[in-house]
Amino acid sequence: MARGAAACGSDARLPLGRDAVRPAPALLAPAVLLGAALGLGLGLWLGCRAARPRPRHQKDDAQSLLKNLESNVQDPSETGSPSGRRKRHAQTSKEEAVDECEPSFNSNITAFALKAKVIYPINQKFRPLADGSSNPSLHENLKQAILPNQPVEASPSSSLGSLSQAEKEECSSSSSIHSTASDDRFLSRTFVRVNSFPEVLICESVDLDLCIYNLHLKDLLRLDTALRREKHLMFIQILKMCLLDLLPKKKSDDELYQRILSKQENDLEELEKGLQVKLSNTEMLGTGDSEYITLADVEKKEREYSEQLIDNMEAFWKQMENIQHFLMDQFKCSSSKARQLMVTLTERMIAAEGLLHDSQDLQALDALERTMGRVHMAKTIESLKLQIQEETRCRLAALSRSLELLTVEGRLSGRQKEELLAQQHKAFWGEAERFGREFVQRGKDLVKASLVHQAEGTAKLKLAREEEQRGFLAEAQLTSDPAEFLQAFHEVLERQRLAQSYLEEQEDVRTTEAMAVLCQELYRSTVETFQKFVDVLFLQTLPGMTGLSQADCENLRQEVQENTAWQLGKSDRFRKQQWELFQDLLEQDKQVWMEEWTLSTVLQTHLRDGHESIVHQVLGRFGGLSEESTWYILQGHDLLLRSALRRLALRGSAITTLTHMRLAGKKSLLQELREQHALEQGSSQCLDEHQWQLLRALEARVVEEASRLEDEAQQTQLQLQQQLLAEAQEAGRLLQEHTERAIGQALLAHARNAATKSRAKDWDDFKRVLTEAAVESVYVTSAGVGRLVRAYYQHIGRVMQDHEERRLQHLKTLQGERTENYKLQTKQGFGDPSPGSKAVNGSGEACTAVHQRMAAQQKKFLAQFTVHQRIRLDAWKQKARAMDHLEAQLETQLQEAEQSFVSELAALARVPLAESRPFSSKRGSSEKPVRTRRKKPPPREKGNPGGPTDDDPAAGGHPSGSLSSKRLNQQENDAGDGESPKKPLKERSHP
Repeated sequence: MARGAAACGSDARLPLGRDAVRPAPALLAPAVLLGAALGLGLGLWLGCRAARPRPRHQKDDAQSLLKNLESNVQDPSETGSPSGRRKRHAQTSKEEAVDECEPSFNSNITAFALKAKVIYPINQKFRPLADGSSNPSLHENLKQAILPNQPVEASPSSSLGSLSQAEKEECSSSSSIHSTASDDRFLSRTFVRVNSFPEVLICESVDLDLCIYNLHLKDLLRLDTALRREKHLMFIQILKMCLLDLLPKKKSDDELYQRILSKQENDLEELEKGLQVKLSNTEMLGTGDSEYITLADVEKKEREYSEQLIDNMEAFWKQMENIQHFLMDQFKCSSSKARQLMVTLTERMIAAEGLLHDSQDLQALDALERTMGRVHMAKTIESLKLQIQEETRCRLAALSRSLELLTVEGRLSGRQKEELLAQQHKAFWGEAERFGREFVQRGKDLVKASLVHQAEGTAKLKLAREEEQRGFLAEAQLTSDPAEFLQAFHEVLERQRLAQSYLEEQEDVRTTEAMAVLCQELYRSTVETFQKFVDVLFLQTLPGMTGLSQADCENLRQEVQENTAWQLGKSDRFRKQQWELFQDLLEQDKQVWMEEWTLSTVLQTHLRDGHESIVHQVLGRFGGLSEESTWYILQGHDLLLRSALRRLALRGSAITTLTHMRLAGKKSLLQELREQHALEQGSSQCLDEHQWQLLRALEARVVEEASRLEDEAQQTQLQLQQQLLAEAQEAGRLLQEHTERAIGQALLAHARNAATKSRAKDWDDFKRVLTEAAVESVYVTSAGVGRLVRAYYQHIGRVMQDHEERRLQHLKTLQGERTENYKLQTKQGFGDPSPGSKAVNGSGEACTAVHQRMAAQQKKFLAQFTVHQRIRLDAWKQKARAMDHLEAQLETQLQEAEQSFVSELAALARVPLAESRPFSSKRGSSEKPVRTRRKKPPPREKGNPGGPTDDDPAAGGHPSGSLSSKRLNQQENDAGDGESPKKPLKERSHP
């Protein structure tokens, strides 16, 4: 292959060599005089052998000089962008030949690279030598352009060293094996640390994808923060509605009501502050003073973020669980009311979690679309920045060819040509470097202005957001439908988030457009400078050095312009092919994202079904729990499971992002191979068999790299999915602990309920035994029993009389408060003339005035009716609350009277009271108003005195409510239970 390429190159240069060494006529005469035809042939042969290598060496020296100078003077963006340099320089060697059918300049290099299974792109500056080795000094210069800790194995320009062909093939066969060392090197890959998208547009790093994906991770974290704060706001509003239903207030600033809400708000604020401190400390991980960050640091941060967010989620769960105990311990709320509040709170928080889950899915997709748009905009700006490098290379290549022709013609010496090339190269690349510096400097100013503008807009949105929230909550205080309120409140908060996102997107687009305008402006200015360099060279410098006329120099300048335009045209066509390949890659990335999204949904469904199945199976084994307790446990488990799955869904999106970041280098390599294949395929219309073989080998290489990338993607996904599954197991463990605690409390309440029933049965048995013992006792007389009964009835009478007096007094007080409240509301609400009446005074038409007056009267009547109904409802709630309190006091007093009577009778009959001690020990706890309202169904049977909330774990310490109410029913029925043992006693005392 090498010999064929050399022969092809010799044929292409043979005419040029013959023209350069054609013998002069003056030399033929001595040859004829010598009379040797063989001598003439030998002279011609020697002349050809002496002249043919000269132009070839001169041309190679020119190309070598051009490339060596490029390595010394480079554009800053080119220095920091090796992948961009490879892409934009891909067509240079192909443009060395004017004829379309001329063989490729780098055929030997391509064949060598394909055999070695390592692609050396045509645009690579420092190619290996013929023996496979490389110039160390050149590689040292190349390494200076690499970012700190940047691994070079991701680049296709790695040198093979002095490997033999067999070693290269062995290296190729083992290159697809996943290496842990390679993973470690890639995790140490460094890229620029950015906090906003405009900063990406001016960074010198080639790792635009890594920077943009890192911004996507920040967007996901911000989304999680916004949804968490919305959940806290909705929690406070739901708790407020539950307290309004549970604790009717006389005034809007009720101290008890405000203390409960203030306690929960303060706890949430402390919880959020602690989380933000932890997140800030994690954000500083690996920062130092460096402006770079490694992929390993990013993954470590994301893991710690996830752990901290799961801990915060668990802390919120515990805060919700403590509300019931807080109400009972601090505010002496009955266990039944506290239990009912928790049931209502759980139901409404489940609805809120559903709204948050749907919103998270939609906004995560919006964030993905915004990220794809950022990739598109960054690619556009990168292409614009590299235009000037294309211009520089094409113009220098055209100048080099023109000076080469002048050297061949003898107009310039080799030294003069090299000096001119060095001067032009320095001038052109210096101007390109100035373009890069000025773009970075002015781009930073644009970024600063963009950030300031965005900060101002965010501040305005924040003020408007707070004002809108206050206005909505003030207007929605009297809402009667909690579900409608939650939906409306959620829509307000979501609209505010969308407004913030829209502001950021618009600022990104505006900054990108400004960057594009800046690129075009600098490009035009630089091209004008390039044209001046060309004019000075051909119109001022060359005429004096070559002796050519101005017309000839002008013609040369025109040829250079035409050659430059032709090469730029080829560059534009290749750029269009690159853009099409980029669009295809973007679509493939979107498809991968959607597939990962679907898999995440399937994983969530699987986890939900698994947890729910386990909880149902566990509860199914406890047959003693009531339906209410089982339902409450399932509701609490559902709420916690929804919250955990929503957190894991967002973590799954972050895992997918990290997967793309790990594969960014491999995808970039495959994309460069595809671009090289497109360039080779479109470089020439006629290819010989050897070139077709090279093209097919390149196609096979692309397929091989695509397969290798797919395998690498699967391995990376499996590795990162293990982290997600481990975090899912941790969340499941926390969820299991909370569910186990809830089930344990329910079982404890069930055991207490069973013990209460057993004690009640023992108490009834003791009374029966006491009655029998008193009838048979010789110590019990009719007079003694009569005295006890009379004292008992007198005690009961006093208790009932006091209760009735307190009840009437409370009713009078409540009636007076209701009347005063109604008068006050009427005076405040309707003391001023209505807007309708004011409109009537200013109206000139009688018909309009009548209609307005009627509408105003109707509105006034409806408002009065609403206020009246609300006042009546508040009054009834206050009355019910007072009656509950009085009833609990009466129940306690009747129980004490019964206990006193039984104790005295047992003492009279000489019966020990040891069996009654367990029941009497409950009297201390019965002083608390723990009974529920008597809105129950008909009374239960004697053997089942427990109410529907007997399984309440908090109610286990107050078992006397149902038992004492049974005593009250017995005593109010003319003390029938007391007389039944007394009559036999009287008969026994008078035989």
